[in-house]
Amino acid sequence: MNNDIYILGIESSCDDTSAAVLCNDVLLSNVTASQSVHEEYGGVVPELASRAHLQNVVPVVNQALVRAGISKEQLSAIAFTRGPGLMGSLLVGVSFTKGLARSLGIPLIDVNHLQGHVMAHFIKENPQDETHPPFPFLCLLVSGGNSQIVKVNAYNDMEVLGQTIDDAAGEAIDKCSKVMGLGYPGGPIIDRLARKGNPMAYKFSEPHIKGMDYSFSGLKTSFLYSLKKWIAEDPEFIEKNKEDLAASLEYTIVDILMKKLRMAVKETGIKHVAVAGGVSANNGLRNAFHEHAKKYGWNIYIPKFSYTTDNAAMIGIVGYYKYLDEEFCSIDKPAFSKVTFQ
Repeated sequence: MNNDIYILGIESSCDDTSAAVLCNDVLLSNVTASQSVHEEYGGVVPELASRAHLQNVVPVVNQALVRAGISKEQLSAIAFTRGPGLMGSLLVGVSFTKGLARSLGIPLIDVNHLQGHVMAHFIKENPQDETHPPFPFLCLLVSGGNSQIVKVNAYNDMEVLGQTIDDAAGEAIDKCSKVMGLGYPGGPIIDRLARKGNPMAYKFSEPHIKGMDYSFSGLKTSFLYSLKKWIAEDPEFIEKNKEDLAASLEYTIVDILMKKLRMAVKETGIKHVAVAGGVSANNGLRNAFHEHAKKYGWNIYIPKFSYTTDNAAMIGIVGYYKYLDEEFCSIDKPAFSKVTFQ
């Protein structure tokens, strides 16, 4: 008898429609449809995102099943992002999942999007892959909407040690990129330019927040006012110095993130340290992790680029662990736009 567990994961929290299939904890397929329609607006437009999800969800799920080489009738359960995220986007994924699970007569598994990012480290691409961090470990979760330091005791036991009290790191990067007229999303653009620039060229104010909480609104304001001053002196300032500006901005944000993370390691004594979320694709942050591993003896865990942004594989892996514990979701559970770790 084949006792393999096949989990279909569905992610639709923002502007990426993604579906993945896992056989137990091994990834068989991970398909994502991104939305370029938001670029001209400088940010995600919720209504447009919802409409795109409606168009994408069926073909994306179908392609995930085809690439995995299984039929929908072989699925053991469907895991879906219940929140946090844009409500309209979430509703598309939640509604589709409920309908498909009901038609197949299989369980629903609701997944916290943030939990998914952390657990992306446990996705296996082959059965022999054992590169995931041991429990407990610390995880720096940084994305466009979240900046948190999380103590991970188990897949379903996560404690937030510190988090942003205003803007997230990714949000600050996107807004500064927009102010510079570089386009959206700003993260990859700033990252690319920063590799060619001098990170010590310009200084921007860093917040002084007690404990392990973060703040990035002051940095954003400092960047804006400094830019206004420099442009008044030279209208071509941004174009002449965009690499140095990007490098200096990236350096400042990474420095803020790592200072609090060092504090968390010191207070907890945990030296297994992971990073997750969209900003974990940033080369400056990845380099900082490698430097800290050498300097402080950390054991670091950095996800593949394909698992940093929103994807269904991370939803599927949480779904697998919840399936083992029979943590299923009733069909009447609604989506939540704002939730924390539970």
